[in-house]
Amino acid sequence: MGGTGRRRPRARKSRVSGSIWGSAGTRRAGVSGRRRLPSPAHQTAPPALCPGAPPPCRRQCLAVREPRRARSLRSRPVDEAGYPGLGSGAGPRRARHPRRPGAMAASMTQGTRAPPRPGDLSGEGTQGLTDPSPEPKQLPELIRVKRDGGRLSEADIRGFVAAVVNGSAQGTQIGAMLMAIRLRGMDLEETSVLTQALAQSGQQLKWPEAWRQQLVDKHSTGGVGDKVSLVLAPALAACGCKVPMISGRGLGHTGGTLDKLESIPGFNVIQSPQQMQVLLEQAGCCIVGQSEQLVPADGILYAARDVTATVDSLPLITASILSKKVVEGLSALVIDVKFGGAAVFPNQEQARELATTLVGVGADLGLRVAAALTAMDKPLGRCVGNALEVEEALLCMDGAGPSDLRDLVTRLGGALLWLSGHAGTQAQGAARVAAALDDGSALGRFELMLAAQGVDPGLARALCSGSPAERRQLLPRAREQEELLAPADGERRGKPGTPPPPPRPCPGPRLSAPLPAGTVELVRALPLAQVLHELGAGRSRAGEPLRLGVGAELLVDVGQKLSRGTPWLRVHRDGPALSGLQRRALQEALVLSDRAPFTAPSPFAELVLPPPQ
Repeated sequence: MGGTGRRRPRARKSRVSGSIWGSAGTRRAGVSGRRRLPSPAHQTAPPALCPGAPPPCRRQCLAVREPRRARSLRSRPVDEAGYPGLGSGAGPRRARHPRRPGAMAASMTQGTRAPPRPGDLSGEGTQGLTDPSPEPKQLPELIRVKRDGGRLSEADIRGFVAAVVNGSAQGTQIGAMLMAIRLRGMDLEETSVLTQALAQSGQQLKWPEAWRQQLVDKHSTGGVGDKVSLVLAPALAACGCKVPMISGRGLGHTGGTLDKLESIPGFNVIQSPQQMQVLLEQAGCCIVGQSEQLVPADGILYAARDVTATVDSLPLITASILSKKVVEGLSALVIDVKFGGAAVFPNQEQARELATTLVGVGADLGLRVAAALTAMDKPLGRCVGNALEVEEALLCMDGAGPSDLRDLVTRLGGALLWLSGHAGTQAQGAARVAAALDDGSALGRFELMLAAQGVDPGLARALCSGSPAERRQLLPRAREQEELLAPADGERRGKPGTPPPPPRPCPGPRLSAPLPAGTVELVRALPLAQVLHELGAGRSRAGEPLRLGVGAELLVDVGQKLSRGTPWLRVHRDGPALSGLQRRALQEALVLSDRAPFTAPSPFAELVLPPPQ
């Protein structure tokens, strides 16, 4: 204690360097407070940073030069080079084992650190991306600009994409840039440049000049029971279009178009660009998977987005979707943006924001894009599951099938025919698509596509001309079937709490106390898809095998009166009987009300159109 009556702050010992520091972080040196001379151990080496030294030496050097930073190392993890803040979180006050160099980069890119060299097939390689990428020291600067809310120039974006493709960008840098974009966003011009850079990172598809106005395509953000592509592609081909559809596989609770088609024995989704042109000449349409030569940069970024919580970024979604369509050389594109309980976006407002961005970026790139907002609270159609959805698609091409599926196919097709100049109005285009479904021409194109993509011609003919019962014998089938009955008195219907709104606002009472009979208000798609996923109809990781015959058939329609004890769902399974939890989840997916029977609304909500030409 001194004459001032104040207690002198206790000195504390640094855990990093062992030196003595005052309460304000300044080194104490007797009464004067001046810094003491370095110890003999330090006189031989000046207190400077040692870039080549191992982490312990680097931390000691930092402790000499930067007291505050040295103290912060005690609560922040360090990477393999000794820099703080690159670990997975705030570490405890104990030594951390050094991470294996490159482990994070390898995990974030999921084995894509050495992407295939673009442009191998037709000699059309990258355009504007073959220049040397920025030096590694420049990538942190780009990340900092976007992190701080700045705007990236075209050269910045192209340099980043080039570094991603040639492997010079580390996994940590890719993840940091994606998170900066996710948090700070991109304007329309930035998103357009990113889309174009991704598209130009690989091969560009080339078609005959005579096809320029005929090339159209459709894309969906994913849903439950969404088999629109199986019907729409051949229907558009029957209307005179060329449809080079590049589709994906299912992941999680959403189904994949390629998985559905691969339930048809012999169907081959792997086709080269040259083979795709032959398919378009023969059938007018093809549905194939994305090859390694097409948009390789998007494949790397997509894998990194999946493990960095940046999947829901609007600029990244837009660039990922449109880059794969730009390489197709299309004249028109329609995108089905789904919203609701089983969609990426829970409400129509968020879906509209993505739709507007997609349309705007498409226009900026010279591509006419229309985006349809469609509800995904209940399954589309009556069937969910790969082989079962193929059966229902064939039924729709017979001129029959569920009304909601047919309505969506004709509306989306009508918009595409109008955008590409094949119809004067959307209504005229929708009428042409409906006629192709009713007169069998769409089914004929589907048969041609099956045979051209590897299906035995006899099997293709039998599938397209047989009865529904005969078709089921030709496709994968589950070993067992199990039906669920409508709940009786005293049983709960629907999940506890307030049910979500139906796909369209409609008057009428909400779910009330259990009734001996009721009207089907809603069949929730998400719990149904989750149970089928557990049974093997879906995959949790890329590459997992599927049980192609597993699925479910809805035996009732929304708006229909349902009596107690009546079967409402048939589950096709390969394994043992449904567990109690699975049965409960399925029964809670059924929402009944006491309102009068009604006609179910169309899932089609609105269409966002491009600006007039």
